Amino acid sequence: MDFALLGSAAGFALAACGTPGPNNMLLTSSATRFGYRPTLKLLLGIMFGLQLLMLLTALGLGKLFLMWPSLQWGLKICGSGYLLWLAWKIGSARPQVAGDEADSMSWRQGALFQFLNPKAWLMAVSAISGFTLAGDQYWPSAWAVLVIFLLLGIITGHIWAFFGLHLRRWLHSPKDWRRFNQFMALLTAASVLMIWH
Repeated sequence: MDFALLGSAAGFALAACGTPGPNNMLLTSSATRFGYRPTLKLLLGIMFGLQLLMLLTALGLGKLFLMWPSLQWGLKICGSGYLLWLAWKIGSARPQVAGDEADSMSWRQGALFQFLNPKAWLMAVSAISGFTLAGDQYWPSAWAVLVIFLLLGIITGHIWAFFGLHLRRWLHSPKDWRRFNQFMALLTAASVLMIWH
């Protein structure tokens, strides 16, 4: 196993999972609105979906984008539409009531969202194509990349969630909550720009 390559994969995973994007905006918003436990379920769903997406990419699914570039456009359009819908839901959410978790995203929604999240596809295709080895070392290196992304994704996801938990302390009135929801909606909508950049 090439440890230099794994170190590079870890650096890529840290940057890809730790920088602002749709998943991290959802985690911050969820932690602020619903607390840690519902957000942990969402985080685990996101990581399950990303791992499944990376595994399917390792099995050859990512090659479809090279064969049919129109699939990339379709994914961008669907992903942008879903992100804008999520932004509208976040921005129009009522002020948080203590103990109300009914509107929180489930782990299944977090997992399925990865298949509409162009950043997740970009991470999966880039990681598998860039950090796996040829021949007999392909699957050992692919599994190593999946494990690296799982561990660093959970760590960075927790950082964004804890940021949301910290923000929760500053929101006291319905007006504070409305402003926060609108700000998170704006950031979620702005992540659409990253898709088309």
